[in-house]
Formats: sequence, structure tokens, C-alpha cells
Amino acid sequence: MNGHCNGTVNGATADFCNGFGELIIDSKKSAAHRQHETSRKQSEDKSRLPALETAYTSILRHLGEDTDREGLLRTPLRAAKAIQFLTKGYHETVDDVLNDAIFDEDHNEMVIVKDIDMFSLCEHHMVPFFGKVHIGYIPNRKVVGLSKLARIVEIFSRRLQVQERLTKQIAVGIADALKPKGVAVVIEATHMCMVMRGVQKINSRTMTSTMLGIYLEDPKTREEFLMLSQRA
Repeated sequence: MNGHCNGTVNGATADFCNGFGELIIDSKKSAAHRQHETSRKQSEDKSRLPALETAYTSILRHLGEDTDREGLLRTPLRAAKAIQFLTKGYHETVDDVLNDAIFDEDHNEMVIVKDIDMFSLCEHHMVPFFGKVHIGYIPNRKVVGLSKLARIVEIFSRRLQVQERLTKQIAVGIADALKPKGVAVVIEATHMCMVMRGVQKINSRTMTSTMLGIYLEDPKTREEFLMLSQRA
């Protein structure tokens, strides 16, 4: 049965239903919604810049620097803009990224996207940690555009983080959005708080994993993912 219906999906107005009564998102209105959210974030960032700039000026002065010398005149403003970019994930959600990129597909075999570059800031010292993210999921009649998995990594990594929480947030975000049979996430990262300070072990790497659904329940499925994701 076809017919018009009203409703919203992830903040976008749905103009009609398909034959199964499912809401269909108007892509133009969805794009307009995303543009509005982007403009709102940019406005908020701009309003916060003066306070951040002042804070960085104070930090530099307390370090003993002369903030009036030529090389540092615009450093507080640059640093303020940089930290806003490095933490932009606070203003983004998985729904924002995926609302027009989930598709019906009769596929029930493993999907793996590996070696996704990841950059984040350790919440303990606010220094970088970076590495690779490997993601696997087994669809339950729903698949997502592959580039969106990298976008999900970006959402959660562009926040003050610990690697353990980041790994779980990525897995849970995918599971909530797709309702797959299982999700697996492995992160391998280098932490500058271990390389530049403290123990200063320059070759150390940290690996974390989160397994959900069939990856947690079935050792063979988990082993297949780990073998494929680590293969060169």
C-alpha cells in the first residue's frame, strides 16, 4: 500500500512511505539539516575562540614566554582553532553521518575495513595518540557505505579519549546504527605520553579490542576477523 505520511528520521522530514510503510527521507531536506548543523557548530566555535585564545595566552606566559614577540603573536589564536578541530567530534553524532547511507542488502558475510588512520588526544595529558583501526561487522540485512565507517572513527577519535573507551564507542556506535549480527573493532596505537614523557619507550604500541554479538559468542568468527584484519 502506497501513500503519503509525515514524520521525521534523524531530524529530517520524511515526505512519503514506501510500500512497506517505511519512512523515506527527503535527501534535499536531509542535506539542508546537515548544513544547518554545520553552520550552527561554526557559529558556536567562533563565539568560543576569544576565551580559548585568552587561555592559551595565559599558558604561554606562565611557561615564561613573551607572547608579544613576533613568533608568538598569533600562536594563541592558532592553538585555539587547532584544539577546536582536534575535538570537533563533540559536536557530531553517528546519526549525522549515517542518516542517508544505510542500505537494504541481502548480505550476511563478514565485512572488514582495515587500516583506518586514527588520531586522537589522550585525556590524561592532552598529547596525541595515533594508529590504525580495523572494523568488521556481519550484516543483518543492512549495510553501510564503507567510507562511513571511517567517519564513525573520526567522530569518536576527535575528542579527549582513552583508547579503551574509543574502541568500545566505535563498536557500539556501529551496532546501534546497523543492528548487525556482530561487530568487531581492534585499535593499534602509539601514545606520545609514553614516547615523549614518562617511561619514553619509543617502540611501544597499545592494542585494544571490542567484540559484540557473534564475534563475542563464536570463537571461529572472532579468529577469522583477527586473522584477516592483521594480514598484510
